[in-house]
Amino acid sequence: MRQLEIIAERWPITGTFRIARGAKTHAQTLMVCLHEDGKTGRGECVPYGRYGESIDSVTAQIEAQRHALENGLTRQDLQNAMPAGAARNAVDCALWDLQAKQSGVPVWQRAALDQPKPVPTAFTIAIDTPAIMADKAKAANAFPLLKLKLAGDGLDIERLLAIKAGRGDAALILDANEGLSLDQLKALFPQLAALNVVLIEQPLPADDDQALAGLRSPIPICADESLHTSADLPRLAGLYGAVNIKLDKTGGLSEAIILARRAKAHGLKVMLGCMVGTSLGMAPSLMLGSLADFVDLDGPLLLVKDREPGLHYEGATLHPPTATVWG
Repeated sequence: MRQLEIIAERWPITGTFRIARGAKTHAQTLMVCLHEDGKTGRGECVPYGRYGESIDSVTAQIEAQRHALENGLTRQDLQNAMPAGAARNAVDCALWDLQAKQSGVPVWQRAALDQPKPVPTAFTIAIDTPAIMADKAKAANAFPLLKLKLAGDGLDIERLLAIKAGRGDAALILDANEGLSLDQLKALFPQLAALNVVLIEQPLPADDDQALAGLRSPIPICADESLHTSADLPRLAGLYGAVNIKLDKTGGLSEAIILARRAKAHGLKVMLGCMVGTSLGMAPSLMLGSLADFVDLDGPLLLVKDREPGLHYEGATLHPPTATVWG
């Protein structure tokens, strides 16, 4: 018989992580452990208030499935038993990990994916003054791809120019977290080529997706908050040029695999993204590395201390997880 264990954890963030919606100093995570026949499968999620989630609400969702999980609920059954979101993510990833531990067959092989290889990850610079963001960009000189959070407060161009002055070598992803208007977005366009911007992530509120219809952007615009599962693709494919796949939105690796493959079939670029969490939360996404055009799995680098054992970051190069970490 399986045993379910749910562990809530808090991980201090280095400094303050500020985006257009607010700021935080700790990452609140939930770890699911499934124990069976001397083996343990683990999964991690980050409940996100933007989607109405909290530690308590996600814990309650998982607890509601305790009897089913402890009596053999499968990954396939899980997809219908729980909605997409953080709770299902932690359980889905724990089930994948448990199967790998029990069978000795790694997750990538069970999922018919290419064997994961080291990939370059972006590094995120949170919202601050132009000078502080420029200093942080200089300190991240090992990362050729930087993700810059935008505020929509009239200082974004100044922030970008300051970073460009100190890190002219870096390619940039701009992430507004729904914080811009259509006019503010258009005002950025003339600057993009000179700044070496390669992607703009979720510039408008998710409810304003249709404002992007017919918009001629010089670079791809990436759906993040607008995209959760593969069911969203038909609506978004004509509006965006890329999608940000986060397992806390898809409800786990199972749906993320479907989403990534269908996104590529729609001609969309794929970004692997994350909430701020530990290596346990990042590791499952690395199974999709061969399908990714951009990787933004720097969550552990933003923490004061990561979970041990954790993923191996070598400068900007992120190595696939060992079996002791996940999968």
